[in-house]
Order: sequence, then C-alpha cells, then structure tokens
Amino acid sequence: MAKWGMVIDLDKCTGCQACTTACAMENNRLPGENWQDVLFYHEGTYPNVKLMWFPRPCMHCENPSCVSVCPTKATYKDPDGGFVLMDYNKCIGCKYCQVACPYGVRFYVDEKAVVQPDIRGVFPSETDRQWDPPYKGPQDDPSRGIGIQPHGVVSKCTFCYHKVSKAPKGVADLDEDIPELKEYVPACVRVCAPKARFFGDLDQPNSNVNKMIADKRGVRLKDETGNKPQVYYLSGGATASVPSLRSMSDSDKG
Repeated sequence: MAKWGMVIDLDKCTGCQACTTACAMENNRLPGENWQDVLFYHEGTYPNVKLMWFPRPCMHCENPSCVSVCPTKATYKDPDGGFVLMDYNKCIGCKYCQVACPYGVRFYVDEKAVVQPDIRGVFPSETDRQWDPPYKGPQDDPSRGIGIQPHGVVSKCTFCYHKVSKAPKGVADLDEDIPELKEYVPACVRVCAPKARFFGDLDQPNSNVNKMIADKRGVRLKDETGNKPQVYYLSGGATASVPSLRSMSDSDKG
C-alpha cells in the first residue's frame, strides 16, 4: 500500500498562492476556507525587515492528534494511502480536532463568513449543504470529506483523494509532466508554476520525493509534536526558512 506524501521546496516557492486558488476551485471551498494556505509574516526588525511566506497544507500525519481526540471517529486515518480524512456523516462539529491540530488546518464554517459578502447568501443551498455554487467539483463523498460539506461539520484538505486514489497501483511519483499521470496529481501540485511542490509514495525508497528528502535534508513542521507529518519542506536557506508557527503572531499571518 502506498503512503502518499508531499514535498515543498521553499527555495522555489514564490508565494503566488496558485495552490490556494486551485484547491478552492477543485474542492468548492468557501472564500477564506483555504485548505492550501500561504502564511505571510515578517522577519527581522525595522529597518531590516523582510516579508516572508510559508505554504501550509494539511500534513496528513502518520500519527495524527486529530484522530485520537475525535469522540465519534469521524476523523480517521485511511489505511490505503495514508490520507487523514473526515466522515461528514459522523462529525458532530465539536471542534476537538481543531483544538488538537498543531497546524491550524481545519475549518468550521458555520460561523461568520471569513470573507464578505457571504457567498452562501449569493448561492444558497436548498439542501443541508453549505452552499450551491454554479460550478461543481468532485462528486460528493461524505464518508471521505469530499464535496460541499453539510452544516455543522469540520472540513480539511484531502490530498485530493478523489484524484490520487485512482492513480495506477505501484506508481512512485505523481507528476503533471507525465501525460498519463497528470489527472491523478493533487490540484495544488499540478498548478505550481515554479515547480515547488512534489507528490509521491514515501514508502518507495526510489521515489523522487524520497530522494529529495534525503538529498536536501527535508524537514517536517513541528516534528516535536510526534504527529510525524507526511509533508516535508526543503530549504537551502537562500530565500526561505521553516518557521515555528509559535513565532508568527496573529498580526503576521496572512
């Protein structure tokens, strides 16, 4: 079985947020509900200040704290692929997973809209769904948190499960430059203009993602938590660094 993981090269990332936009369009996200977020923050002190950025998806951890605290088992670790997914049919909206996640990558959108005007009023749903956009992304699969979520549940990045899970068995890397594989590549990886994102099987020693992690000393964010993220960051230190989320004040976060 595969263990899918992502590698993000911070020296290549330009902070363009194409990943954010592609994910929103692919997964019918509400404005401000950024499953693929890019955090902007400052380094240094005046007058020697730099504006920096840091891409932050769900880490799809090997040992996810969000799973262990969920009282209804709505958050679970998929055994085939290593995805951390949501079952909307079981979620009661208690938000324990939001509190437990050290990365801040879960969303509960039954509150005041992050972005005004509230688009839910522009495209209201006649069912129990949050909204009814004029475009439709993947077919709803509530048991895996795919599609437009109902009211009262928490949502999160799925690593584009609806695409990746259909990839041919035994593939080591999913690369948009390989024509026969591009339809299986996660949306955020496929649109990355500077080619800063890579996606592959962490359980295959010869996969490109594993080689990059080894060659460039890939690191995991907040690894001290024991969550063991399946997202690795590369940085030679030239233009970017892996920050501590604690070091970014609320005023610094974009």
